[in-house]
Amino acid sequence: MSTTPPVLAAELAVAWADIQRHHPELPDLAAPESLIGESSSACGTELSFERLLHEAVHGIAASRGIRDTSRAGRYHNRRFLAIADEMGLDHADEPHPSSGFSLVVMRPETRKRYRGTIDRLQRALKAHTVATTADTARSFRGPAARHGSSGGGVRVKAVCECGRNVRVVPSVLAQAPIMCGACGQPFRIPEVVGVG
Repeated sequence: MSTTPPVLAAELAVAWADIQRHHPELPDLAAPESLIGESSSACGTELSFERLLHEAVHGIAASRGIRDTSRAGRYHNRRFLAIADEMGLDHADEPHPSSGFSLVVMRPETRKRYRGTIDRLQRALKAHTVATTADTARSFRGPAARHGSSGGGVRVKAVCECGRNVRVVPSVLAQAPIMCGACGQPFRIPEVVGVG
């Protein structure tokens, strides 16, 4: 199994499609790679199939036009909870003061339904973790690493020839050029010189 982020993104897309098989109103996942390295204390910090189901609850809420969170997306309300229940997720009886009902877990029957998909995604996540944490003592990870940011979702500064800059996840920039609207040139991540 390859350990590159595109493979993990593909596995996330396959897992999402499996959820869609059981919940057809779930919209397509536009950018699976956006979940890699992303952390949110309200939605869980570790990428897993359970976290994917959590995100699918938000997807179904959006497709139904239901506002399932408040407080800038941190507080998960009872509408979120109702959809989570439909999707086979359990929850605490009382909401957390700051995140509401965000902490949901799979019921045993839900885990059984998705067992093959869960196992496949776990293998891809494990391979991705091994690939992204290998040789960290000798690898330069950029300024974000000094500030405690995590792996693949770290945004770095990309610049164009006219001097404008944007923050972007390197894997997103690698997929296709992002063009500057002012000068028409592609944004590039500057090479780090003199490290070592």
